[in-house]
Amino acid sequence: MKSRILVQAAAAVCEDKKGQDTRILELDPIDSGLSDFFLVTSASNDRQAIAIADEIEARLKRDFGVYAHSVEGRRKGDWILLDYVDFVVHVFLAERRAFYDIERLRKSARPVTPAEFDAELKEALAEKTRAVRTKSAVKTRPAAAKSVTKAGKPAKRAAAAKKPVKKAAAAKKKAAGPSQKKTKRSG
Repeated sequence: MKSRILVQAAAAVCEDKKGQDTRILELDPIDSGLSDFFLVTSASNDRQAIAIADEIEARLKRDFGVYAHSVEGRRKGDWILLDYVDFVVHVFLAERRAFYDIERLRKSARPVTPAEFDAELKEALAEKTRAVRTKSAVKTRPAAAKSVTKAGKPAKRAAAAKKPVKKAAAAKKKAAGPSQKKTKRSG
């Protein structure tokens, strides 16, 4: 769930910094040993590519306290790779992206549009909110009222539970009729 939020934040940075043809690829579970998502975007020159990568790092660090596990290619700027373990950001120069065609290499990956990604994220957050509300409703149910003695100490529940049983037993005896006491006979 958190990786989805982070990928969405990184994609927003790409759009803010005028990245071109930004795509989110949800990797097939078979490939997910590598990562869950690829975020791919293009830049028109190396300075723009570096600016996009720098801003992604800065925003994820500032807003979420998340740092890239590794960064490759920043010096040249033609293909910058930011590895966040659960997702990988690829910032390409347009001609490099066409040459490597990473989307074709990951045919099993499902492209996710930002709008679709937003809808899935909202649905997941709504589901999580419902689960939290259900849990908190169970926790906040009113507890049975505790009886308190004159001294201000809580009465024992076991004693309170026995009283109705004793009253019921006394009512049965009364309904059965007068009790006969055995007397000792002498003699």
